[in-house]
Amino acid sequence: MSDEKSSGEPGKLPRSLYERELYRLQTELVKLQGWVHAEGARLVVVFEGRDAAGKGSTIKRVTEHLNPRVARIVALPQPTERERGQWYFQRYVEHLPAPGEVVLLDRSWYNRAGVERVMGFCTMEEHQRFLRQCPIFERMLVEDGILLRKYWFSVSDAVQEERFRRRLQDPTRRWKLSPMDLESITRWEAYSRAKDEMFVHTDISEAPWYVVESDDKRRARLNMIAHLLSTVPYETVDPPVIELPPRPPSTGYQRPPRDLQTYVPDHASRLGKRGGRGI
Repeated sequence: MSDEKSSGEPGKLPRSLYERELYRLQTELVKLQGWVHAEGARLVVVFEGRDAAGKGSTIKRVTEHLNPRVARIVALPQPTERERGQWYFQRYVEHLPAPGEVVLLDRSWYNRAGVERVMGFCTMEEHQRFLRQCPIFERMLVEDGILLRKYWFSVSDAVQEERFRRRLQDPTRRWKLSPMDLESITRWEAYSRAKDEMFVHTDISEAPWYVVESDDKRRARLNMIAHLLSTVPYETVDPPVIELPPRPPSTGYQRPPRDLQTYVPDHASRLGKRGGRGI
């Protein structure tokens, strides 16, 4: 499968329309969360794709209004020396959801089929073993009752490079540009071949891959969230009725003098004065 942009693709989604629909979908995600918690369901959502394809920003929108005790983001660092000697899937198993939880995997066990394969961080034997074992592993998860959803975020080479350049220019996002990201530019076709081979072996009926076109991030976020909601048979769970209790009358408490406490300086009040930055 190619990551090239298809002809006739619709233009960028207007912000007003995007924000209105995003809020509606996020409201549905809260309902989904309530159902998962009430029913004791277990939901795993895998986010994979090219570097700078929009996985992280989509995860942020998915979890923005969710309870972090119910919906957890898992983004594992490089394996330790001990983990390298374990069964490959072992360190991922401990992060799988308990009943009533949602786990969002910001990259997953598919590292072995992508970056490890392309960059030579695993042997050919280890890669081939992964391709054989992964469908078995995922069928075991599904058979045990886990709801497994896998999304591949597809971005064109031109848009990826444009996003890399913006990261270089933005001090708040430059940390996102790693040496591995730069390698992904020079090894574009190698990553494409690795992904195609991965799909051949792991796009199974029990846990199919769903491709998200992500040259337009707004459109990609809405499409991914809407699809996820459509694949889970959740229902609205009525929350318990909550009423605020009346505030009791004062018993004579007096607040200590302000000069006995150390307050944070009012940085906000200095903004815009004399053209200064307030720092």
